[in-house]
Amino acid sequence: MKKVTAIVRPARLEALRGTLRRLPGFPGMTVTSCGGITAPDRLGDAADPLTDFTPKVRVEVVAEDDVALLVVDAIRKFAATGQIGDGIVWLVPVEAAWRI
Repeated sequence: MKKVTAIVRPARLEALRGTLRRLPGFPGMTVTSCGGITAPDRLGDAADPLTDFTPKVRVEVVAEDDVALLVVDAIRKFAATGQIGDGIVWLVPVEAAWRI
């Protein structure tokens, strides 16, 4: 079992949600509002408003390994705009999880 966490642009959330809900075995997700900054070394010499806190959303999904990889692929495809500050996605192992 894995936990997928992604920080993405709020404008990409609706398309991402629709895509994730269509994945076979998709267990659901948690979404929270957050803010972030882009590392100065990624900006180069250009002045960019992303150096201040920019609104983002944090998407979290706990799923079986095969589904988690589908989730990561979908996030990488549907959350990307090709611009600096699109976000990040990471995957960590989960020892156990129980529905309540």
